[in-house]
Amino acid sequence: MQVTKLGEGRAEVAVVGGIHGDEPCGMRAIERLLRDAPEVRRPVKLVVANEEAAERGVRYVEEDLNRAFPGYPDGETHEKRLAYELAHELEGCRTLALHSTQSHAEPFAVVDGVDDLARTVCPRLPVASVVETGRFVEGRIFKAVPDTIEVECGLQGTEDAAANSYLLVLSFLTATGVLPGVPPARDTPVFRLVRRIPKGPASEYEVFVENFERVDEGETYAAVDGESVVAEDQFYPVLMSSSGYEDVFGYAADRVGYVG
Repeated sequence: MQVTKLGEGRAEVAVVGGIHGDEPCGMRAIERLLRDAPEVRRPVKLVVANEEAAERGVRYVEEDLNRAFPGYPDGETHEKRLAYELAHELEGCRTLALHSTQSHAEPFAVVDGVDDLARTVCPRLPVASVVETGRFVEGRIFKAVPDTIEVECGLQGTEDAAANSYLLVLSFLTATGVLPGVPPARDTPVFRLVRRIPKGPASEYEVFVENFERVDEGETYAAVDGESVVAEDQFYPVLMSSSGYEDVFGYAADRVGYVG
């Protein structure tokens, strides 16, 4: 884990990249910020989390770091130990964790729930949506670092995701008072995850719907080896793709309101 601090004193704001080693956008944003070295009004920690996975170009070394929190100092895996160290490094910090996805090109925020931090900061980030994970947080960073906003910055490995990541960092640091200025706020829709959308073993998967766009009851939203999969009820797809997850297409969500 690499930790760098801008500014003097105890940091209460942090930015984390590299939780997944095959998602370089957050690490690139941190590198760019360090090169630019802006003058900060309050200190901020910049953390590259899973350096070993990043060096290998893999998502994780032994287990998914974002399913390993709170971790253990003598954990049986690299990620269990790293989760413990990272949680203690971020203790007391309002944190932005940067990710990328294989399912959606436009940035969106992910939160445990819409709390004061989400209501204050998310409307000031260049994101199209906010997703509440609710009960789907087993082992995620929220369990150990509650004042965290995760952001899916764009499609994994793309230049757009790297550029989006840097803009998201600047917006977050402005919204939390690290950088000067007041970013404009806007109404941002909130979606709450309600269930996983499973996919069985097959050789070919297809997805026919767009994330965050309503799927109606009876609509064909996917195919498994050419056989249509039809919605039993209305839902909004989130993180939906043919290849992102091994055993699920993604998640079904309800649209529950706005922040802003």
